[in-house]
Amino acid sequence: MTTLLDIRDLSVAYGNVEAVHGVSLKVDEGSIVTVIGPNGAGKTTLLGAIMGMLPARGEIHYCGARVNALTVEQRVGEGMVLVPEKRDLFGSMKVRDNLELGAFARLRHGDRDALRTLDDVYARFPRLRERKDQEAGTLSGGERQMLALGRALMGKPRLLMLDEPSLGLAPLIVREIFSIVSALKASGVSILLVEQNAHAALQVADYGYVLETGELVIEGNSADLAANPQVAATYLGQSATPRSG
Repeated sequence: MTTLLDIRDLSVAYGNVEAVHGVSLKVDEGSIVTVIGPNGAGKTTLLGAIMGMLPARGEIHYCGARVNALTVEQRVGEGMVLVPEKRDLFGSMKVRDNLELGAFARLRHGDRDALRTLDDVYARFPRLRERKDQEAGTLSGGERQMLALGRALMGKPRLLMLDEPSLGLAPLIVREIFSIVSALKASGVSILLVEQNAHAALQVADYGYVLETGELVIEGNSADLAANPQVAATYLGQSATPRSG
């Protein structure tokens, strides 16, 4: 498979404190790769550095080219889109207006297919069509996450990065969100998924990395990680010792 994102020896520091140290990971075209780990492990910092929001050492290669020098806006223009943990919606604006903002860069460059993309987003998220004239701040938690995903898709991303998409959501809604994530992969979008909910993340991902205190400690195919006694005991709430009988 073709490598879409190639991170090499990435480190990020806040002053004298290094939050991410020597991280290397890859995302292949058409795959879902997850980074799991406890709160404070550096997962959000890692995504911020990849998007160019935080200064970092190391190399970030995207579509075969080094993109360290590109601004956030330029990376978005190249097809890299981040859905942040806090979702960053405009609560006083209508759902449709929030969605159209996701296509702002495309519209600015004369892309006339944005409205067609809006129809595609409504088809994927029927509840957003039903609430298109409703203020975003009045939506439920699950609907706000759908709106954040829909707004990201309006930018026609090639690489979609998701920061804790299940955060604060009820279990039933979490299942729905991860079902949507799986469907996005089927549509050709490559996904880098950062999650504390390791069980849900490993179910949808092809490959996974475990991040602890800023360093990668384990990596492998998702099925292998889910079966790893250390991962099972620490992140899946399962006994590290298989039961007999």
